[in-house]
Amino acid sequence: MSEEEFNMSLRKFLKTVGVTSQREIEEAVRNAEPAPTGPVTARVVLTVEGLGLTHEITGAIQMPGDG
Repeated sequence: MSEEEFNMSLRKFLKTVGVTSQREIEEAVRNAEPAPTGPVTARVVLTVEGLGLTHEITGAIQMPGDG
């Protein structure tokens, strides 16, 4: 596999992760009872089997209607 093919494969995977994650978060916010207020903490754990890679990303997401 060439470097270009690797980069395209990686970008395709990351795009799928981003689009799917956004869709899931939006649906969870719509279905939340009671509706969340203020920022919520989100955490993503990336694991790449075969490379021994585990990477964690944590951040805040502002909820709709928050200032």
